[in-house]
Amino acid sequence: MMAAPQAKMTANQERLAALSLPEGGTWAMAARGAALDRLRAMGLPERRDEYWKFTRPDSLVQAEAPKAALFDTGGEAEMFGGVDRLRIVFVDGVFDAEASDDLALEGVRIERLAEAGQSDIHWAKDTYGVLEERGQTPVARPLAALNTALATDGVLIHVTAAASKPINLIYIHKSDTSDAVLHHIVKLDADTEATILENGPAAARFNKVMEVEVGDGATFHHVRTQGRDHERRAATHIFARLGTKSAFKSFTMTANGVMTRNECVIELTGDDATAHVAGAAMGDGDFHHDDTVFITHDAERCESRQVFKKVLRNGATGVFQGKILVKAGAQKTDGYQISQALLLEDDSQFLAKPELEIYADDVACSHGSTTGAIDEDALYYLRARGVPKAIATDLLTLAFLAEAVEEISDEALRGEINSRLEGWLERRRG
Repeated sequence: MMAAPQAKMTANQERLAALSLPEGGTWAMAARGAALDRLRAMGLPERRDEYWKFTRPDSLVQAEAPKAALFDTGGEAEMFGGVDRLRIVFVDGVFDAEASDDLALEGVRIERLAEAGQSDIHWAKDTYGVLEERGQTPVARPLAALNTALATDGVLIHVTAAASKPINLIYIHKSDTSDAVLHHIVKLDADTEATILENGPAAARFNKVMEVEVGDGATFHHVRTQGRDHERRAATHIFARLGTKSAFKSFTMTANGVMTRNECVIELTGDDATAHVAGAAMGDGDFHHDDTVFITHDAERCESRQVFKKVLRNGATGVFQGKILVKAGAQKTDGYQISQALLLEDDSQFLAKPELEIYADDVACSHGSTTGAIDEDALYYLRARGVPKAIATDLLTLAFLAEAVEEISDEALRGEINSRLEGWLERRRG
């Protein structure tokens, strides 16, 4: 009797079967092995998956990174250059010691995953891959599991007091075929505070995970700009868990990029915690930008805000998938979600999927999503007062983005972001 023929493996299944783990110490190998098991059980994302129906994952999961041409910034000022910060530089996903500052910083202990991952015992054992695994339920996030399994570099940041200055993670893209995988851990002890800045295109293709443990009474600030190399592709993930009376604030600015998917998964597990996530994206042409956010309220009197604005032109596509889950017992929850797109041409599109799932009866939750063009009445008002049409359009665009930018607490950082937004608009006006 002939054996039944085996079904042909898909390209994704073949890639998963061929994966091998990088070597490391006991704790790192255990975390990587568990992540690989998770990944093989769920499979790599495909277009038919519910949370990928608006975004094609093909170029993010194929074995080789698609080429991405390098972008010449024309000598423009370095992002966050006016901020007193500790610089940590990665070139195509590899730590550059010469370009980086000394990793010593008052109130903070910083180590490289490449070094700490070789030890048998380390404090990161209780966080690395732990928050990512928690974030796989109820929605699978395979690219994050892939990252946990394969990442060999990144930074492990343990905040033991108020950090004396921001930590700036700088990602430089030098090879048009680079395929970078970085995994960062940020652990804030109780009643501490830290600011993490991120900027740069990173690589032709970039897969990054940041796991953030915010202790009771601690405050975490995060401001990120994603580099302007237009052909770059990126899949990023932030997994955060918040303790009692803690605060988490994250803002991302994206200008250019042929494919970007930013996921943020937050658990509010301590009473009176606050989580704010915001983003401003500007795209032109073959630009696809996806913000996918999942916030779980699992404690009393917690507040969450999701504020996302996208400016799209010349056929660009924006995606927003945001969910607020309020578990039973999470009374006095205050959840707010807004996603809006400004279409500067008719051939651009915005695809939105806002969700609320509530199992408590004493909550205040709202969500809204709108898509539209420039307000013609406001444009007429400005033009009637002598403002040229192009400049008036830019002013109204900046006003549209303002609600998201205002989520940045630091005035100097807010000003830096506004100046970059103005620069993007000015270049397209020219």
